[in-house]
Amino acid sequence: MTARRRQSIRWRPRSTADVLGAAAVALALTVALAQAASRLLTRTAAAWPLLVLTGLALAVGLACLRVRGSRRQRADSERLARLRITLSELDAMDDQQFEYALRDLLVRDGWAARRVGGGGDQAADVIGVRIPLGRIVVQAKHTRVGGKVGSSVMYQVNGTAGPAHSAHHAVVVTNGAFTRDAMAWGDRHGVRWVDRDRLNHWAHEGKALHELLGLPARRARLPWRRAA
Repeated sequence: MTARRRQSIRWRPRSTADVLGAAAVALALTVALAQAASRLLTRTAAAWPLLVLTGLALAVGLACLRVRGSRRQRADSERLARLRITLSELDAMDDQQFEYALRDLLVRDGWAARRVGGGGDQAADVIGVRIPLGRIVVQAKHTRVGGKVGSSVMYQVNGTAGPAHSAHHAVVVTNGAFTRDAMAWGDRHGVRWVDRDRLNHWAHEGKALHELLGLPARRARLPWRRAA
């Protein structure tokens, strides 16, 4: 049999029984498909309210989380805005607690601040940024009442604040006092200092640090940057 003849072969019903049989098969397939579609629609219709409720529950849950987060953030901001720390409370802290307290005070004053103190901190215990004041580096010196910070701390902060931390302002804060040479050296070289009296104005009385120290309202260049 040739290929052309093979291609021309088509099925033809030989009798009425063949026609009825084919029709029955087609009808059965149609009924089966209709039943499957009906079951699918029934299941979808039954699950639709559950899907809607699930979606609404998720939306409500996310909204509650956002509201709770917003309230917590607002409460933290309000708490920090009211933050007042007495000298006696600062004296009772250890070195790490003192650093965190200074960070919180900077945040209260509008700085985006973080504590970085620890091994290898390169004379930076707290770093903060505030536009348009720039970047500030704070070196914390927690000491016993009556203790004094000497000039060597000023030298160290002056040597690392700009080169290591790209700071525009360098500040040394203590709950004690500074030697006369340390204060004079800091004033000459642009390293600001906060002694016990200034710390009381900042932490307890609520005066902002940049106002207390008279930091300029623009990104000031420190002496090491002018030299560069």
